[in-house]
Amino acid sequence: MSVVFILRGGLIALLCCTGLVALNASAGDTPVTLSGTREWRLTNTEGHPYRIMISEPEGELPYTGGYPVLYVLDANAYFASLHEAKRAQKAYRKAIIVGIGYPGDKPLNFLRRSYDFSPPVPEDRNDPPQGGQDQLLDFIERTLMPKVAKHYTVDEDQQSLYGHSFGGMFAVYALFTRPGLFDHIVSASPSLWWHDQYLLPPERRFIKQVMDRKIDVTHTSLALIVAERDSPQEVQNTVALQKRLQPLSAQGLRSSVTVIENEDHMSVPFRIENRVLREVLTARRR
Repeated sequence: MSVVFILRGGLIALLCCTGLVALNASAGDTPVTLSGTREWRLTNTEGHPYRIMISEPEGELPYTGGYPVLYVLDANAYFASLHEAKRAQKAYRKAIIVGIGYPGDKPLNFLRRSYDFSPPVPEDRNDPPQGGQDQLLDFIERTLMPKVAKHYTVDEDQQSLYGHSFGGMFAVYALFTRPGLFDHIVSASPSLWWHDQYLLPPERRFIKQVMDRKIDVTHTSLALIVAERDSPQEVQNTVALQKRLQPLSAQGLRSSVTVIENEDHMSVPFRIENRVLREVLTARRR
């Protein structure tokens, strides 16, 4: 089944792809379909539903024997443009993009993402609801990844995660707490300031484990991206994080930070599709 985007009224528009494509509708609603996609509806162990969007691979298996997979958070907003950027470029067509979204047509589901991407907080600060980050990681690791591997021949050494804002914060948390789950992380405008910079203790544990050689990061990368017009705090926090991780390059961890000019917090995801694909799909082990 293909992923379909519908807007009501006399105008039908496909957003977030290569621009805005508008058609006059003669009557009723007409779906705009993204070719080369399918959609699943999955639930986690707590019964929360997810809308899973799949950008299917094209062509024969890569020489590695499996297709690389990019997992994308907030897929209602960001899946379509990444899918079309992938299909338009021959070098990326063999990749699978797995979008993790939510039922409905809202680009960003504020309540669901606030819970899914955040740490537990005291009850008097739990508005909006927070604390689901480990539940989401469990869902990805134990439900979603096995289902993807069941339907496609996957390259187990090319599993990547991309998130923006709260999703970028979650992606960094995933690196620090489950470093073997993803080979490459792209974190755009991460909310590192959240909850008094709660990621600092997991970061320190991660650094110590890498330095003690308890974690192998030989083939791991973290690409940090911020917008020029992000808040000074967000830019400074992101640059500082990369500087703190830089010594781990001696253990193999590749880390970088890029500032995208003339963009702000909400516009930057629609300037970096090619950068995201290049970061995660051109890395090689052999």
